[in-house]
Order: sequence, then C-alpha cells, then structure tokens
Amino acid sequence: MNSDNTDQFDDMRLDPAIRAELERLARRHREADGLGMKVLSLVGTQAENLLERLPMPVRQGLDSTTRKALELAFRAARRSRDNVADRSDWLNTVVTTAMGAAGGMGGLPTALAEIPVTTTVLLRAIQGIAADCGFDPDDEVVRIQCLQVFTAAGPLSRDDGTDVAFLTTRIALNGAAVHGMIARIAPRLATVMGQKLATQTVPVIGAVAGAATNYAFTSYYQEMARVYFGLRAIARDSGIETEVLMREFRMMVDPPKVLR
Repeated sequence: MNSDNTDQFDDMRLDPAIRAELERLARRHREADGLGMKVLSLVGTQAENLLERLPMPVRQGLDSTTRKALELAFRAARRSRDNVADRSDWLNTVVTTAMGAAGGMGGLPTALAEIPVTTTVLLRAIQGIAADCGFDPDDEVVRIQCLQVFTAAGPLSRDDGTDVAFLTTRIALNGAAVHGMIARIAPRLATVMGQKLATQTVPVIGAVAGAATNYAFTSYYQEMARVYFGLRAIARDSGIETEVLMREFRMMVDPPKVLR
C-alpha cells in the first residue's frame, strides 16, 4: 500500500463514530475477562491449579477429547441452522448454564460427556452473532472464522485483556482449512476445557460450579464473538484496513503507560 492510501486510512480511523464503536468493543473485551474470576471465587482456587485436580488419564486425553468435540460441533452447529433459529445471547447462556449444572451434578463422567454438547451450543451461538453482524454462517470462510473465536484466552486464564492475537490470525482457505484450524485450536481449548472440568468436579458444589463455569464460558465467548465480528464489520463497512483498526483497538484495550 502506498503512503497516500495509508494517510487516507489513518484519517478514516479517526472518524468519531468509528472511534466510539472501537471504544465500545474494547470495553466489551476488557469486561469479558472478569467473568471467570467469579467462578474462581466460588471454587476457592487458582486457575493454574485447576488442572491438577484432574486424573492423569483425563489430562492426557484432553487434546483428543477437545478435537473430537470441535469436529462434532463444526458439523452439528451448521446442520442445526436449517431447523433451529438463532437465539439471543442471554438464552444461549441460560441453556449452557443448565447443562453445566447437569454436568457438574454427576461429577467427572457427566462433565466429560457434556463437553461436545456445550461446544456445539457455543459454536452455534458464535455463528448466530456472525449472522447478526451481517456475515453469512453458510460461507466457509465465516464458519472457520467462527472457530477462530475459540482461540481467545478463555475466562479462567487471568488474562489482562491484552490477548487480541486471535483477532488477527490470517486464515488460508483450502481443503484442509477446517482440520488445520481445529488442530491449532484444540491444544489451547483443551487447557480451557480442563479448567472447566476441574471446577465441575469440586466436591459438594459441583453442580453450582458447573453452572457458574458454563455461564462464564458462554458469556465470555459470546463477548469475544461480538468483538471479533464487530471489528470485521467496521472494516467491511468503512473500508479501513483491519491492521489499522487493530492498531487502534490494541491501544484502547491496553493503553500505553505514561512515564512520569
């Protein structure tokens, strides 16, 4: 891109309406990171210690379990669009919260069985948000972008709000794109799901912790989807390059510290 075009995009990015929308999305991103802390307060532990609660065979199988859940979700979420209308964010949260309670009630076996179901509902919710932002969930690129939302840090990560790399990862669309994306997402999401499983197996309060965890997870990933597709919608509608928007967005999420 030549310097004239760069200057043009810099001028456009300072448009007050666009800046206001970026600030709104940055605020959503920051607020989403506090959701998981309520769960940690409930179960009384640190996020980094949660995985130690799980039996070794479960920890070792998390990657394959998560990969299978993502593959199932990718197929099932798309098929469900032909029969079930998109739901509001709050209704998706109610559904997964109830599933989390049921999963936690039976301990580890039911919590493990719940993973693919929750993953499917979450992916379907993300697809609904993409449609709400004017993107077509039947489009292969958009479907893969929906998967990409799962590369966000997760609500139990103690992330400081600066993890926005998932917003800029470039997608190469080819025959192996879906499997390649799932292969990249699975290890990170497996850690997130392992933390979720651990909270659901807390003695006595497993059902409550399961409900709280699913509430946090659903709220978090829906917020990340709103941010992700909100930024893409601004780029689409304004003509400003994504890189320019992301530079401004990062500064809003994590403002530079002023040295005194």
